[in-house]
Amino acid sequence: MLLEIRNLTKSYRALDGGDPVEVLRGVELQVAAGESVAITGPSGSGKSTVLNIIGALDRADSGEVLIDGSDVEKLGDSEAAAYRNRTVGFVFQLHNLLPQCTVLENVLIPTLAGGKRGDGDLKARAESLIDAVGLKHRLHHRPGQLSGGERQRVAVARALINQPKLLLADEPTGALDRISAAKLVDLLFELNKSQGVTLVMVTHAPELAKRMGRTVNLLDGKLVEQP
Repeated sequence: MLLEIRNLTKSYRALDGGDPVEVLRGVELQVAAGESVAITGPSGSGKSTVLNIIGALDRADSGEVLIDGSDVEKLGDSEAAAYRNRTVGFVFQLHNLLPQCTVLENVLIPTLAGGKRGDGDLKARAESLIDAVGLKHRLHHRPGQLSGGERQRVAVARALINQPKLLLADEPTGALDRISAAKLVDLLFELNKSQGVTLVMVTHAPELAKRMGRTVNLLDGKLVEQP
């Protein structure tokens, strides 16, 4: 099992100074390598919180997040940074591209922390991924010269540059029109198969969730498998 979540809990301090707000109440989830899983649920139910804890962007109050048997919750700061850079890739609703950098430069940014391959190998992989997301003709364009859908495709290529085992996508189509959203989801499924990367996607859109291999619904702080 690539990802295993055990009895995850998380609360946040109330803004009015009242009792803490309990968001996750014993979340459990198992995801095998190569699977695609959608996390759905009402707005504010904690879907993004689950994703952020899996990606070591946030810490749980209790519980375990196991990746290949190793508990992410026990990682120190430097280990967590290395985990975020190498083991997981992130695609958010907002692409977060650097406006002054070209498409190629943006995709290569995660490799600046130190790559296992030479610069030529990294550049070749970046160009291959940019080609895979259909933007070979945009290699030297800057984000301001791209459509919203194209910018999200660059973000997907950037998320895959370090060959992560797990791709975490948080409402990746939320800022896109219907046609661009459909194309992006097609791309994610294609990469799930061709790159062998496991995909966990938070979405509020039932039509997108239905296209995933499995759907789990976050309700009252717990994940429930959908038929």
